Formats: sequence, structure tokens, C-alpha cells
Amino acid sequence: MANRETDEVSGVETTGHEWDGIRELDNPLPRWWLYTFWAGIAVAAVYWVLMPAWPGINSYTRGVLGQSDRADVAVALKDLQTVRGAQAAKLKTATLQQIETDPELQAYAQAVGQSVFGDNCATCHGAGGVGAKGYANLRDDVWLWGGSLDEIHRTIEVGIRSDHPQTRMSQMPAFGRDQMLTPAQVSDLTEYVVALSGRQANVAAVRRAAPIYQQQCVACHGPTGTGDKAQGAPNLTDQEWLYGSSRADIQGQIWNGRGGVMPSWKARFDPETIKALAVYIHSNAGGQ
Repeated sequence: MANRETDEVSGVETTGHEWDGIRELDNPLPRWWLYTFWAGIAVAAVYWVLMPAWPGINSYTRGVLGQSDRADVAVALKDLQTVRGAQAAKLKTATLQQIETDPELQAYAQAVGQSVFGDNCATCHGAGGVGAKGYANLRDDVWLWGGSLDEIHRTIEVGIRSDHPQTRMSQMPAFGRDQMLTPAQVSDLTEYVVALSGRQANVAAVRRAAPIYQQQCVACHGPTGTGDKAQGAPNLTDQEWLYGSSRADIQGQIWNGRGGVMPSWKARFDPETIKALAVYIHSNAGGQ
């Protein structure tokens, strides 16, 4: 206290504290700040009385208004279940085609499907189903196993290379890894596939690979490379590539024979949810 003195510039008494030659002035708090502070205390006191506020050992103060967020959520969920119950009942008995021709039921199915997709499918297929390298794009018109509503529904049910006894199954041989073809033959076959997709390729390599393609690839991809949806064999003549379109990507696929796994969702989802998911995917892709 002995160090308190008046500041020469401002004329305000100091507190007696000083740091590096800087002295602290003993200014009073602004009135607006004090008013706000006391108003906040008053509002808090009123809130303590009106609303649940103070915790106890086994419970808490309920407040004179009896407000309960838990009770509000329970009522909202009950109302939602009532609304969904009616729609879910219709969804359960309706065919896939009936769902898509009923605007109200289709809107409900798409809302359910979007939620389920975001929680379970977006991890692999991306937000909105745009896919990634090795994971199918579900928003275009290219489908390995068919893009009709029934075919999409079937794929969701049984999966691809999954543990379901009726899963969709196809196998791209590992021609290089399993020594079915020599490295030179794999290289020539890569050029052949590049040529099928309409790009410039080594003419001599394409000529050498033609009989190899006829012997090893026609059974699945067809004589002209357009694929076969019944076998999940991709079309090699378009510009859509699950594992990449570069020569290195194509050669790697021929060499290693990669094939992803799509799980079966039949054991996890009820039939109504699978219908809703199929409708959502089918609608987002434009529908076949």
C-alpha cells in the first residue's frame, strides 16, 4: 500500500503493482460490465428456481416448471414411431415397384435409405455413393451385377464374395501371380485391353495378345470385351474402371486378379430397410 501513488499522465491512483516499469492503474470496473455481471447472477438465480439445476446424491432439483428434456425426447420419439409405423407397415407389404410409383412411400423409403447408407455404406462407397478406387461408384449407370431395382436389392441382400450361401460370386484369375501367363503375355494383354477401351495401343502387342484373350478372357468378358452382368464381369470397352485405367493399373489387375468383398446385409437389416436402401441407391443412380 505504501507504493500507491498517482499516475502523472492519467491522474489515476495506482495499485502499487509494477512490472518492467509498467504501473497498474486502480481504475474502477466499467458500469456496463458491473450491470451485466449482476444481471447474469439474477438470471442464474431465477433459472435455478424455474429449471432443473442442482444435482443431488440420487436425483436433482426438478424446478417449478417441471421441464424435462428426457420427457420431451420420449414424446418426440413416440410421435416419430407412430408416423414411421404406418409408413413402415406399407413398406413391408409393398413391392419395390409399388414403392417407386407411390411418391409418399418413395420419399419415406429414400429418407430411411439415406440414413442407413450414411451409417453403413458410405465408409466404402463414399458420401453419396460416389465411390473410390476399388469401391464401386453407385451414382453412375455402370453396374457389374445389374442396376435394376431388383438387381440392386439382390446385391444388398446376398453381397458379393460374402459369406452368404447365395452370394454373387465371380473370380478374376491372377494370371501373373499364379503363373498362368508369362510377364510378356501379361504385358501384351494389357495393351489389348487398352485397345478395347478405344485408346492407342502397341499394335504388335495387341496382335500377339488376341489369341490369349480368346483363350483366357472371352468366357467372362465376351468376344468384344463388353462384359457380362450375369457373371459380374466388367465391360472393358467403356471408360469406367474399378481399379484404375492406367496401364499399370490394368496390368496389376491382370497380374493379381483383385476382387473386393461386398458384405451381405440380410442378417443385419430387416426386409423393409433393405427395400429402402435399394430404392435410395436406385433413385440416386437415375434408375435402370
